[in-house]
Amino acid sequence: MIPSFEHSNALQARLHHVVPGGAHTFAKGADQYPEGMAPVLVRGEGARVWDVDGNEFVEYGMGMRAVTLGHGYAPVLDAVRAALADGVSFSRPTVLELAAAEDFLAVVPGADMVKFCKNASDATSAALRLARAATGREIVAMCVDQPYFSSQDWFVGTLPMNTGVPAAVRSLARGFRYNDLASLRAVLEAEPVACVILEAASALAEPEPGFLDGVRALCDRHGAVLVFDETITGFRWAAGGAQAVYGVIPDLSTWGKAMGNGFSIAALAGKRELMELGGLRTARPRAFLLSSTNGAETTGLAAFRAVVRAYTGRAAGPDPIAVMERQGRALAAGVNAAAAEAGIGEHLAVLGRPSCLLFRTADATGGPSQAMRTLFLQETLRHGVLGQSYVISAAHTDADVARTVAAARSAMPAYRTALETGRPEELFSGRPVAPAHRLMAEPRRVEPAVPEARSPEPALTPLPASPR
Repeated sequence: MIPSFEHSNALQARLHHVVPGGAHTFAKGADQYPEGMAPVLVRGEGARVWDVDGNEFVEYGMGMRAVTLGHGYAPVLDAVRAALADGVSFSRPTVLELAAAEDFLAVVPGADMVKFCKNASDATSAALRLARAATGREIVAMCVDQPYFSSQDWFVGTLPMNTGVPAAVRSLARGFRYNDLASLRAVLEAEPVACVILEAASALAEPEPGFLDGVRALCDRHGAVLVFDETITGFRWAAGGAQAVYGVIPDLSTWGKAMGNGFSIAALAGKRELMELGGLRTARPRAFLLSSTNGAETTGLAAFRAVVRAYTGRAAGPDPIAVMERQGRALAAGVNAAAAEAGIGEHLAVLGRPSCLLFRTADATGGPSQAMRTLFLQETLRHGVLGQSYVISAAHTDADVARTVAAARSAMPAYRTALETGRPEELFSGRPVAPAHRLMAEPRRVEPAVPEARSPEPALTPLPASPR
């Protein structure tokens, strides 16, 4: 049976009326899903979510990669409830801040000090500011093969959608290519650079032998601060991040996403001589490092400590990294085998690190296709799978993986037909999905009128009772 999205569509229209873009994250926008099939969610448990129409989905992406232990993971919720009972925000540090900092430093090999905040965009921006303070330089070198580092001006200025970013800010960024030491060397030799920022690895790109060591050596030779963005790799590659996996230690590292299993917490960490420039024990001019009202509120810190316990074996349950790797391998093998059987393996493929999988949708020419992606998303949504990727969690069961493989298999006849005709648009309604950070929005549409009064319409479909 084809699921109904009637209530989701009505609520999406209301969201567009009160929230620019209809969502608080670009990647969650309705334009990232087939038209009329962007579910508005109300509840999640484990790897399953339910929408306002009562549809149940196996979810991937899991909170933009933030939820590695599953929705409603009990030990995290228990820790947060206990913290709530004692208060959330105070005018002095709490013992929880010290305990959380010591927990963090125990699992991250390259850090002497840490400062918490609420999102990784602030952490990466603070890392750049600290590197500039330490070096007296302004130019920043960033890896152009990696899609996102921050929502702040220093990075947004490098995107096509950079309206509102001063030209002076945009002029301070330089790009280099991943796994290409020569391109980084050229940047560092051309002018003084404050820092080099990159993800040590990504879903589709592992470091070639010697690359990260070479980056470390070039930064040392040219006096640039090396920053690893561990927002995604932290607690997904390993508890200690990519630096623990590949054995190359940065000067600074930035963290977020899976630190709190969906609760808001991020961090800037690094070498003491750099971090102390934002402290009270330096003779040099102080750097404005991180200072916010909610940077150390207790729920995020409590959630983080519970996550650490799960990852270090101090809580009951299997190793989350091992589960994600095992289930990701099974998912990739299952979907890729089904695609090969359907004769479309060269056009539809699951790729990447098992714990951070993506799917590639290509047209008949072999080129990436948003229209083919739209068709695949449409068909898998109809069969109970919600995901712009196959980024998995430790909560995905064998049954979840089997259901996902079955959904992908069910999508393949339509995919094959679209390859044969060259007209995938005939198999879905409306516009194809679009890149999240594009400059131009889609043409304005006439949407259902939104009632002026604050009313509960449309009525929400009752949800399945929670077993908790």
